[in-house]
Amino acid sequence: MPLVYIDADACPVKGETCRVAARHGVGVRVVANTFMAVPAGAELVRVGDGFDEADDWIAAHAGPGDVVVTDDIPLAGRCLAAGARVVGSRGREFTEASIGDALATREVLSQLREHGLVSGGPAPFGPKDRSRFLDRLDTMLRAALRGG
Repeated sequence: MPLVYIDADACPVKGETCRVAARHGVGVRVVANTFMAVPAGAELVRVGDGFDEADDWIAAHAGPGDVVVTDDIPLAGRCLAAGARVVGSRGREFTEASIGDALATREVLSQLREHGLVSGGPAPFGPKDRSRFLDRLDTMLRAALRGG
């Protein structure tokens, strides 16, 4: 049976993820460095305070058939390598075909920010992002349950 792992660090769709997972009868693990309230039906997995401990825990436990919710591109790559499906909070599905470009873009933007050529971050999270996420997560969970 697949599980959904949520990288809880600044994730704006924890509640939505739990509702979709419950509709499909799939368990949810919210992984965080600190205590936090989690939506009904989810299990909080609290890891140590070390750098990337939540990411390391998710990467070690997520596998084929599981779905990981994260906006962390390196974590997405690690989970894909383990056979999991990965979706960002704005509904972007990370795949083997797209992860290389995502990692390269992340690196370029990081260097541009470092040199002061780019400032700011992503656009504010909005209703269209939430809708795209819900649609993609539902599709991914149906596929995971079919085993495809």
